Amino acid sequence: MRRCMEESEMKSSPTLARKSNCLFPNRIPKENRLVNVVKEDEIQDRDIVRIKLAVERLSDSEELIADCSRPYTLPTICGKHKDLKSITPQTLRDLFSGEYNQFYTDYTIIDCRYPYEYNGGYIQGAVNIYTKQSIDVLLQRSEKDRPQILIFHCEFSSQRAPTLLRYLRAQDRMLNSQNYPRLYYPEVYILNGGYKAFYDHNQDFCNPSSYVPMLHEDYRSELHHIRTVTKSQTEREKTRGKSKTMSRVVRF
Repeated sequence: MRRCMEESEMKSSPTLARKSNCLFPNRIPKENRLVNVVKEDEIQDRDIVRIKLAVERLSDSEELIADCSRPYTLPTICGKHKDLKSITPQTLRDLFSGEYNQFYTDYTIIDCRYPYEYNGGYIQGAVNIYTKQSIDVLLQRSEKDRPQILIFHCEFSSQRAPTLLRYLRAQDRMLNSQNYPRLYYPEVYILNGGYKAFYDHNQDFCNPSSYVPMLHEDYRSELHHIRTVTKSQTEREKTRGKSKTMSRVVRF
């Protein structure tokens, strides 16, 4: 009987009714709860549709960069790494010579060789980035400081450059996972043949005009030190659980 009286009082008092709704969320009118659920479902459905359309566009067109915003600026070839976009040394030389000035070509060349190789001769304007930690710093740049195009290479563009390029793309996808297919760096290339192939025919674009191989006998101690440090860093990351499993990327 007391419970009936309390409910009667609450119905007659708007203030008590509002307090009751705050104290007991399950008393929110059913129709309002239903509206909230429907809105959440609609948002999720829209996200699914957006992602599906982006995936279809990437799958249907080999010419769109990885965020679907526009075609690739530079002509590409079928290189050694089928999942990456490769350009020839001649294309890079043409880029230097203003061949693509009709496009907005704010680019950065990422030299993934070790410091002693880089200091022994590098492509003009290239920056030396050879660790994953440096790639993380690159991803932290503000929007105004991000170049439109990144071109990766190592000595032969066989292992080091492709590895860091894939790492950048995986991290980029993860950081923008809520806004797929948005990316900080949607247009990235690998230089086919690496520094060696470029140097063979374009020494006038190298500074200094020389070439130090990774396995040069004068730098054995430097190579051993770098490999030891890199291996140690990798082991520490695994021990601390920093290695993260990235979701599968449909296309770079």
